[in-house]
Amino acid sequence: MDWRQHISVDPKICHGQACFAGTRVPVSVVLDNLAAGVSAEEILRSYPSLTADSLRAAIAYAAELAREQMMLVPA
Repeated sequence: MDWRQHISVDPKICHGQACFAGTRVPVSVVLDNLAAGVSAEEILRSYPSLTADSLRAAIAYAAELAREQMMLVPA
């Protein structure tokens, strides 16, 4: 999955937040919903401009960010 085919960053759209290409739906909204336990089907109903590939792209995007950044976790 190449998330770059589904996600774009444009300073003129949503203040430069990562959004799904051709939409104003921020990737963070989908990731927040998935983290909260909202089903993929419900997300797709709420955002009809997205597809199942969009959701997979969001996860791939998050995975890449997680690999690139180190975060200190308190013990």
